[in-house]
Amino acid sequence: MTANLLTLNSYKTEFLLVGLKQQLSKIHDCFLTTTHSARNLGFIFDEHLTFSDQITALSKSCYYHIRELCCIHLYLDFKTASTIATSIVHSKLDYCNPLYHNLPNCQLNRLQQIQNSLARAVVKVPRSTHITPILKSLHWLKVNERIEYKLLALTYKVLTTAQPSYLRNLISLQPPRSTRSSSVVILSRPPTISFLKITDRTFRYASPRLWNQLPDSFR
Repeated sequence: MTANLLTLNSYKTEFLLVGLKQQLSKIHDCFLTTTHSARNLGFIFDEHLTFSDQITALSKSCYYHIRELCCIHLYLDFKTASTIATSIVHSKLDYCNPLYHNLPNCQLNRLQQIQNSLARAVVKVPRSTHITPILKSLHWLKVNERIEYKLLALTYKVLTTAQPSYLRNLISLQPPRSTRSSSVVILSRPPTISFLKITDRTFRYASPRLWNQLPDSFR
């Protein structure tokens, strides 16, 4: 900030320490007052990267719009209801959704329940209706599938444009072999340097794993 001639406004600044519970418990007498969560670019980060606060805030916002949609769905045709649902609610579910990759199922289920409620509101069916046929009729991928799709699309963009560079530097191509599949793009899996589950959530580890699982024709 000094290099850019900026002054820190302490009233508009939050100090967030991110780490494991064992790590944070070792920190004492911090000279700054820390917060348990903070918003960055519209996404709420918590000190353990569980994103529980983010999903709670997202649920509150999405269910509000779903209730509003249900109030007027009698006056809407299917196409209009689907457009409103996609632009107002689904866009919230998709925002920064790669950050949800490999979260515990209890958290992902909360997101899936939002999508299920939204789908039922669009097609105007009761809550007891089985959700899988409804999602297929709407051509909606489930939440976890949308997360993986976004990661794979981002990987493809990084490979074809080499941008952004900070992500391109995290992945590398595996040297081709003299086989029939030598033209298939395979990404190198980074060596495992940590047994923490949170490591598998990072782009550096998730991108090669998901990419290499694609059919050869896709890659």
